[in-house]
Amino acid sequence: MNTKIKTFIITAGLFFGTASAVFSQDRPAVQSLCDKPMEMMDSIPLMDMLLNESDILPAEDLYDNWSNDRVRFNAVLPDSFRVDLRGFTMPTTNTKITDVFGYRPRRRRTHNGIDVKVQKGDTIYAAFDGKVRITSYQRRGYGHYIVIRHNNGIETVYAHLSKKLVVQDQVVKSGQPIGLGGNTGRSTGSHLHFETLLMGKNINPELMFDFTSQRVTGDFYTYRKGVYQEYDKKTGKIVESAEKLYHKVRRGETLSVIARKCGVSVNTLYKLNKMNSRTVIRPGQMIRYR
Repeated sequence: MNTKIKTFIITAGLFFGTASAVFSQDRPAVQSLCDKPMEMMDSIPLMDMLLNESDILPAEDLYDNWSNDRVRFNAVLPDSFRVDLRGFTMPTTNTKITDVFGYRPRRRRTHNGIDVKVQKGDTIYAAFDGKVRITSYQRRGYGHYIVIRHNNGIETVYAHLSKKLVVQDQVVKSGQPIGLGGNTGRSTGSHLHFETLLMGKNINPELMFDFTSQRVTGDFYTYRKGVYQEYDKKTGKIVESAEKLYHKVRRGETLSVIARKCGVSVNTLYKLNKMNSRTVIRPGQMIRYR
C-alpha cells in the first residue's frame, strides 16, 4: 500500500472516530458544528466521495505517470510481473466470443483484444477496482470507449459502447456498471471489444478471463517478458513458448529478403505463415518469422 493511501485511510479513520466519540458525548454541540447535509450523509458514500476527489493513483509504484491521452504507450516492462486476479467481475455475462486476439492474416492487421457478443444496452462492468484513465470517442476506431487502470497493475479497455456511465478520473469498484453495449465506431454488429494491457503492452485477455466459463484462469497470472503464452482450455494451464515475432513487408521485399533479414529460412516463413512458393506478399503485410 503506498504512502498516499495509508495517509488517506489514517486521516479518514481519525475523522470518523473523532466524530463518533463527540457524538456520544455531546450530540447537540456536534449538530451546531456540522451543516445538515453532512450530518445526514452516510459514511460509506462520503468515503467514496473523498476517494474520487483524492489524487490516489492505482498501481502508482508500477507506472511513471498518469495520462489521459493514449490507450497504448511505450514503457520498459519488467522481466516478469504477477497480476492478482482475485476480486474480479466478468465485464459481461455474455459468453460468445466473435473474434480472438492476435494477428489476422485475412485483414493483414493485429486485433489487440477479443470481441464478445453483446446487445445494444447490455450492461458492461468494471473488471477490477481501479480508476478511469480515459473516456473518449473514436469515429473510425473504438467508438465510445473507456480505459481503466486497476489496482493490480493491468489496464482494461471497453469499446464500441452505446453509452458511457463513468467519467475520466473516477474511482470505480469491481462489478460497477461503467457502460452499455453498442455498435459505435469501426464495428460490424453490436459487441464488446475488450482489451487487457500491462504498461502499454497488449496481452491476450484469454490468459486471464475465460468468458465461456465466466471466471478467471486462476488467482494469479504471471506475465513473462519475451515469452509467448496461450491458455489451454483443455488443461486449464498457460502454455509458454518463444514470443511470436513479425516483420512488416516493405515495398520490393521478397520472402527470401525477409528470411535473410530475420535470420531464418524461407521454409520457416512458409510454415509459420501457411504459405508456399506461389504465395504473393504485399507491402504492409505482417509476416511471422518466429
